Amino acid sequence: MEAKLEENRVEETNDPNSSSSSSSSPIQSRKWTQNYSLKNLILEELKLQRGIILPLIVLYITWFARITITTAFLGRLGELSLAGGTLAVTIANVTGFSVLNGLSAAMEPICGQAFGAKNIKLLHKTLVMAIILLLISALPIAFLWLNVDKILIQLGQEQDISMVAKKYLLYLLPDLLIYAFLCPLKAYLSSQSITVPIMLTSGIGLVLHVPFNFLLSRAKGLEGVAMAVWMSDLVIVILLALYVSIAEFRNKGNWKEGGWWEQSLPDWVKLLKLSGPCCLTTCLEWWCYEILFLLAGHLQNAKQSLGVLAIVINFDYLLYSVMISLSTCASVRISNELGANQAGRAFKSAYISLGTGIISGFIGASIMVSARGIWGHLFSHNRGLITNVKKMLLIMAIVEVFNFPLSVCGGIVRGTARPQLGMYANLTGFYLLALPVGVILAFKLHLGLAGMLIGFVVGSMSCLILLLVFIMRIDWDEEASKARIRTSMPEEVDHNDYKDEKNSVVPNDIKTSSL
Repeated sequence: MEAKLEENRVEETNDPNSSSSSSSSPIQSRKWTQNYSLKNLILEELKLQRGIILPLIVLYITWFARITITTAFLGRLGELSLAGGTLAVTIANVTGFSVLNGLSAAMEPICGQAFGAKNIKLLHKTLVMAIILLLISALPIAFLWLNVDKILIQLGQEQDISMVAKKYLLYLLPDLLIYAFLCPLKAYLSSQSITVPIMLTSGIGLVLHVPFNFLLSRAKGLEGVAMAVWMSDLVIVILLALYVSIAEFRNKGNWKEGGWWEQSLPDWVKLLKLSGPCCLTTCLEWWCYEILFLLAGHLQNAKQSLGVLAIVINFDYLLYSVMISLSTCASVRISNELGANQAGRAFKSAYISLGTGIISGFIGASIMVSARGIWGHLFSHNRGLITNVKKMLLIMAIVEVFNFPLSVCGGIVRGTARPQLGMYANLTGFYLLALPVGVILAFKLHLGLAGMLIGFVVGSMSCLILLLVFIMRIDWDEEASKARIRTSMPEEVDHNDYKDEKNSVVPNDIKTSSL
């Protein structure tokens, strides 16, 4: 293809009938070369991102599938087990897994930049520190789960449902220990753009989750369903640990680089400074949707409102697997390039990722609108509920238009090791705007569930605008310099990709094409 384009360009230049004069031909040539170089850069970046995103999408779909399977087996045990178990799953996600996932997200910028800088020691020590941090964090979470029945009863929950929820969480406790290894291992690999092993091990965990549930639910009932969850996760952890060990010990492996137990106080300070905002950003997002469910329970005809919201959010969960994959990919690509001191390529990755997020948002919204006629029928035969689902999916589709690029923006700021920007945006957009506006529209103006979702449209849009402003103000050269310091990059790092003294954010191949 390249040869054909070059041949056509030469023919145009030599054509005596061509309208171009000899003086203008070099200008046309430079323009053609510049456009072609830019196109190559974009295609190269999209190819790199595709290799990261597709396995991650499969990974998160398997995770949601496991939740669905767990819910299905709880339903087979009766109404009380379903109510108490579903409540326990919600509590586990909100108070446990969201916290551990958020804390481990701090590994993305550190490990991603360390990988770009080829600082293997920093990769190793960060993995160990993250595991220790999550193990320590699991202790207060476990204490909360052991006393969850008392808390739920104080909050007005029925005693029998509260006791079932406690029993489920009691048998789920080992999963906190397993997650303390699972989250760092996934972040360790994904920050190096290694996502296929994570996808394959998650697929194996999903396949085993069904027989685990079938055997254990028959043998131990509710407790068996909870045990099946952590047993599936344990299989994934063992497989990932084996993969990392083999990869590190094989020929030309990185185990010999060391760094595993060389943590210093500054290393811990760096991790903790990032883990706090990352954790809060993740938790604020998860908690906001749980608050939405609580508020929906106070609407008129609350039972139908909750049913409609549950069906609508299930569609959002499917799209969320794509959103979080795009976000992780943006974080990994940007952190890798900044770690390699490639400010221009980090800039390119950020804006290509953002463009992908915008396009994906419109595609996701279109799919949601197209499927609104059949989605409600998959969950219920109630005509009133199905009609309301159709209406709410239209509003939720608008939310998704903003949520996709919003997730990518979160990945961009995380990749630059500035997750606090995402935290500020979430606080402002969702808690200062979305929830208050939703409450006013739902309860004061009597718009019901539609009013709440409109509030989320306002919140998502505001959050996106804030993050876009933050991103447009990023000095990519400065971020590359910070990454260099953060990863203790050696002096021999190649700077040839940037010819000017100030390390311009314009990549070398584009710059030279316009000379």
